[in-house]
Amino acid sequence: MKPYQQIPIDECGEALVPIPVEIFAFESPHPYQKLGAPYQNSKADSPYYLRQGVIDSLIVAQKQLQQDYPDWQILIFDAYRPVEVQQFMVDFTFAEIANAQGYELPVSEEKKQLILEQVYKFWAVPSLDRATPPPHSTGGALDVTLVDRQNGQIDMGSPIDEISERSYPDYFASSNEPAEQAFHRRRQILKDAMVGAGFRQHPNEWWHFSLGDQMWAWSMSQHPGDNQFVARYGRY
Repeated sequence: MKPYQQIPIDECGEALVPIPVEIFAFESPHPYQKLGAPYQNSKADSPYYLRQGVIDSLIVAQKQLQQDYPDWQILIFDAYRPVEVQQFMVDFTFAEIANAQGYELPVSEEKKQLILEQVYKFWAVPSLDRATPPPHSTGGALDVTLVDRQNGQIDMGSPIDEISERSYPDYFASSNEPAEQAFHRRRQILKDAMVGAGFRQHPNEWWHFSLGDQMWAWSMSQHPGDNQFVARYGRY
């Protein structure tokens, strides 16, 4: 169990609603639908749904970003993710890592555990336990990046969902290379806009932010003297 999964949930019952298409950019076609992920039993019409309060804060983040960078916009890569889709993507990533390391499926139990350790550094366990939902299954988490006016993605130094240390938010922070300094600066711009609107960032993923879920509450409770926060969004 990850530390944030120990945070209690007091579900507030807030609605899951579509992200306004006129305000944000979107990855299209949706990356996991393109892979064949099973959305047919989803409680939302598309992956681009969030809790209403999360959308309200996301709009604030967009406004804050565009005050300083009017030519940039937040692009939504992924948002609401049913547990079935979480399982699909964990299995997909497992197979990708096994293939990259030269293993044929099925692998031994020992190799399976080693690969799963790598997978779960980034992907949440696809738990059906209502006390430990995957963040994206709550409607309180989303994956984002930046685009310009032509809808061209801003280079952040690594692609979303890459299983490597380059995905860590501060990976390029101490680099002396100008290009890598630019990657860090852009990641910081995205983080500042999101955190300024109330979100918290995943410690291993520059693109993942959440508000109201267990990871958010855990992050909000980390500093000495801080109140102990409770999650308000459970599995939707």
